[in-house]
Amino acid sequence: MSFLKKTAVAAAITGVMLTLTACQSNEVKQEVVKAPELNNQDLYEVDHEGRHYVFDDFAVYQDFLNVGETSFRKVFIGAGPHGESLVFGLRSEDKKKLEGLAGVEMYNGKMAAADPFYGEMRAEDGRLYVFSSLKDIQAVRDSGEAAYRLTQIGTGPQGQTVVFVLNDSNKKKYPTELVARFKAMNAL
Repeated sequence: MSFLKKTAVAAAITGVMLTLTACQSNEVKQEVVKAPELNNQDLYEVDHEGRHYVFDDFAVYQDFLNVGETSFRKVFIGAGPHGESLVFGLRSEDKKKLEGLAGVEMYNGKMAAADPFYGEMRAEDGRLYVFSSLKDIQAVRDSGEAAYRLTQIGTGPQGQTVVFVLNDSNKKKYPTELVARFKAMNAL
């Protein structure tokens, strides 16, 4: 092969490589950044066998109601509302987290609830309290009573008395949306 042919072939190969390199460097890669899931749209609390259980996931809560235990939990001895053990039921994807647990943060007042919000609290006396506000859950947890409420005797899933907790802003209205959400959540 002559010197000119070798030079031409080398130049052609170099040109192709430069073109390929240029094509690669002009591409803009976009990473999709997923917003973190807060899981703060609902909260469930159960007083059971001397412990206070808290759940931020409806499926984990339902499993607990069926079995009486939770597979994954975070326990704080003596930290419950009345000095009992405080048990946070966790989803399997949350079991290794040390922070950022919605149930823990909402319970401790460090995370605001989403709007709309739904909550349930099952008391040892068999009453089932239903909430549309995290602030109302905290007030009932602290005092043991709901200042404003609509009580329906025997309408719960196992015939419990259901207490729809109201507050100063909605105490004069029938809680149509809250009652409907309760019935939907509990398949009534």
